Amino acid sequence: MPLPRWIEPQLSKLAAKAPTGPQWGHEIKFDGYRMAARIEKGHVNLLTRSGLDWTEKYPITAAALAQLDVNAAYIDGELCGVRPDGLTSFEIMQQVSDSGGGHLTLFAFDLLHLDGEDVAQLPLVERKARLAALLTKPPAGIAYSDHEGGDGEAFRRAACKHGLEGVVSKRLDRPYLPGDRGAWVKSKCLNRAEFVIVGWSNPEGARPLLGALLLGYYEPDGRLIYAGRVGTGMPVKTLIISTSGFGP
Repeated sequence: MPLPRWIEPQLSKLAAKAPTGPQWGHEIKFDGYRMAARIEKGHVNLLTRSGLDWTEKYPITAAALAQLDVNAAYIDGELCGVRPDGLTSFEIMQQVSDSGGGHLTLFAFDLLHLDGEDVAQLPLVERKARLAALLTKPPAGIAYSDHEGGDGEAFRRAACKHGLEGVVSKRLDRPYLPGDRGAWVKSKCLNRAEFVIVGWSNPEGARPLLGALLLGYYEPDGRLIYAGRVGTGMPVKTLIISTSGFGP
């Protein structure tokens, strides 16, 4: 069958804990951009989760995928910036996006089409086996995202211990289900909440622009409650963007 132009990605639902059972496989959750690679006779398109073509933004990744020994393939994955310690960093991803290139890694975790065959209809465990065979010796910038069975919560705790974002647990016996959120479950390591920036403090010492952001949150009855201040994790570039709209 012909290679599809774009396939709507399968999605995941958020859960507090990872599921456990022989039907589940558990993968590392990467912090980057969901990206599909469409490969046909050496020509590569990098497609976002909404179908936008971002090939020109990441030419090095596209060139690496073109080296794969395959006539036609459609690979699902996550394009990430990787820190020296091996952890993925969304901040690096944004910096590379701004410059239009750079050395990134596409973590490939699913295979939907291979040389004329609709692989998406196969169970996930079979799709991953074919993907692993395709990426036995991947070019630089491409990596196979393996999975583990067994206790999902034990895997998630181990991931959190190593500073990872979380895990994605997937039904190994299911076909690829575009748009579906039932067969994939993501469980994160960090608890997150939405806050409102209500102000900022003046910079101190060598820190430029501002000291800390003052945060608040809304109660169900509409009251705005002060939550505290945060000043870490903001490099100079982020500070410049954050303060661009401040002032009288």
